[in-house]
Amino acid sequence: MARRDALLRLHKTLTGRRAELRKRLGADMQDLRNFSVSDATGDSADAAFDAGSEEIASQLAELEARELMQIDRALVRMKQGTYGTCEGCQMKIPVARLNALPYSTCCVRCQRELELNGEWSGNGFGGSWDKVSDGGGTDDQPEINLNDLEMDLSK
Repeated sequence: MARRDALLRLHKTLTGRRAELRKRLGADMQDLRNFSVSDATGDSADAAFDAGSEEIASQLAELEARELMQIDRALVRMKQGTYGTCEGCQMKIPVARLNALPYSTCCVRCQRELELNGEWSGNGFGGSWDKVSDGGGTDDQPEINLNDLEMDLSK
């Protein structure tokens, strides 16, 4: 029963955070709209400052939107009955981890493995980094000449 009570508290936490993020994103979007329609008064330093502020606001809105998507996914998993189950090993995620990161989808062990290896062992999730290469030093790869790739667009 203690786990069930903890999951109910986490549901309340997630819905509260979702409401807060939606409110913030609405304000962020309004701020971004105001940046784009604001008067171009002032010197170049003011314009540079405004551009920097707009970029920061845009990045913060992107982070908040990403968190909102993760929260929505966690709430869907709650409705499906899969919340709190690791996507990697299918074991229960400890409540302490869910308290720290309520929208977590995997246990610490699987998350660590995912971050180190790019995949979970034995289940086919993720991709392998073994085939990632910068293209240098392999003899089995044909050499590509950039001049062969250029197109004549004047025709």
